[in-house]
Amino acid sequence: MDVNESAVSDFILVNLFGGSGSHRLLFSLVAAMFIMGLLGNAILLFLIHVDPRLHTPMYFLLSQLSLFDVGFPLVTIPKMASDFPQEEGSISFGGCAAQIFFLTMMGVAEGVLLALMSYDRYVAVCYPLQYPVLMRRQVCLLMVGSSWLAGVLNACIQTSITLHFPYCASRTVDHFFCEVPALLKLSCADTSTYELALTTSGVLILLLPLSLIATSYGHVLKAVLRMRSEEARNKAFATCSSHITVVGLFYGAAVFMYMVPGAYHNPHQDNMISLFYSLITPTLNPLIYSLRNREVRMALVKVLSRAGLKPNW
Repeated sequence: MDVNESAVSDFILVNLFGGSGSHRLLFSLVAAMFIMGLLGNAILLFLIHVDPRLHTPMYFLLSQLSLFDVGFPLVTIPKMASDFPQEEGSISFGGCAAQIFFLTMMGVAEGVLLALMSYDRYVAVCYPLQYPVLMRRQVCLLMVGSSWLAGVLNACIQTSITLHFPYCASRTVDHFFCEVPALLKLSCADTSTYELALTTSGVLILLLPLSLIATSYGHVLKAVLRMRSEEARNKAFATCSSHITVVGLFYGAAVFMYMVPGAYHNPHQDNMISLFYSLITPTLNPLIYSLRNREVRMALVKVLSRAGLKPNW
């Protein structure tokens, strides 16, 4: 009878900065981005909550995006920081399972949410008069619930199957957190069928939302080009440009990780891409939405004015 030794032994995570001579500086930059990201998303959530002008479907969906952007770094960066003094750090079987579950859950949920946010922009630009009906509260709640449900179902399936394999060879995961492809390399069982299924499902999970996004913005572009008012065109482009930028950042990293063949990957490259989507993108998202969005800037000015601060911008 095969004994699944993974249930009784820790995994070893590789230090992201182990081979770098300037590792202290790089670690400081990561720590600074981690704090900036948490602070930026917390401020955005606070502004959406307190300003009545931001109580709209678009900002309700954006608040859910900020929740995911808070969760992504919290799952990976604190553990990486605690292991920083050592070349490598251990993680329990349960801790590894938790990382896989929450990362796969938030990854799929955010991808679905970004696609649904593109539909929101499509309705706002193409059907402005029907927008209050088509994007009523029940529809928004259904959208958010669907994204969470898709994420949880995907996470339950991936986590249970991945950790069902026996891990009786090396315990060293060539990654700074427990990611499914890196973990499967340690299994002493044949995982080729599951890896093929993962690749196939990953392509579908990426292509379906991307198809909706492309279709939505194709219709948006047509509607904008037909607008006679330059002011209306600029406003439409402004409301959509932030979302398109965020979609590009998120899906750019995801396409490389899950649609580029494994032969073109190496551990260092995968670590950098993982750092990008788990830290850099969540840090940039609130900046993109606040700098490009007049309503968010005005809400921030209002809050600062109430606190006795008067920003010059």
